[in-house]
Amino acid sequence: MKKPQGETADALDELAGEYVLGTLSAEQHEAVRQRLTEDQPLRAAVDAWEQRLLALNALAEPLAPSPRLWARISRSVDAQQQPQRVGPPAQAERWWHRLVLWQGLAGAGLVASLLLAFTLLTAKAPEPSYLVVLVAPADSAPGWVVQASDTRSIQLIPLGQFAVPSDKVLQFWTKGEQWQAPLSLGLVKPGEQYRVPADGLPPLEPNQLFELTLESAGGSPTGRPTGPVQFIGRAVKVL
Repeated sequence: MKKPQGETADALDELAGEYVLGTLSAEQHEAVRQRLTEDQPLRAAVDAWEQRLLALNALAEPLAPSPRLWARISRSVDAQQQPQRVGPPAQAERWWHRLVLWQGLAGAGLVASLLLAFTLLTAKAPEPSYLVVLVAPADSAPGWVVQASDTRSIQLIPLGQFAVPSDKVLQFWTKGEQWQAPLSLGLVKPGEQYRVPADGLPPLEPNQLFELTLESAGGSPTGRPTGPVQFIGRAVKVL
């Protein structure tokens, strides 16, 4: 997969995020994997996404696969291996390389991140459509996760405790790429989950901006962000 001409930094970051979260098709995933061998900017973007999501692993409790799941895995492996017994050795070798690839991804923490995303999306909000990791601008440390659905709600999940001055508040904002101004989603208490009904909001879209700013007590007096950005991220469509 060659780098598309005129590819922007935002498009590159979105592609890396979808690759790490596992939302690409099998063909797209393989194309990106091949591109990573020679595209250093894409490799750096993928590494950055993996580092952001590694901090989320602590939220996911380990679950042992059921006997039924192991049986399905075994049948899938057998189905892949059987046609290769009559083919050239290179075909079997390619299947082994695919296994090695997944082992490598697991070692990098990517599989754990995907399991975490799946756990959050299925346990907290059925049929979600977007996932956002809000990171601190200074060091890209993940601080919150947003999961959102057009028909259900936007849920903000803290990943830790954050100190806020007594005369300040955290205000939650979102803005689509074509919107004229950001929209306030309300005031947020540090370390507490927050939910906003989505049925009265504009339709969600890929790359939609979400952020938390530090505002004066009572929130922004202008209806727009006025304080410094504490956490920021863009939406990645996952379903």
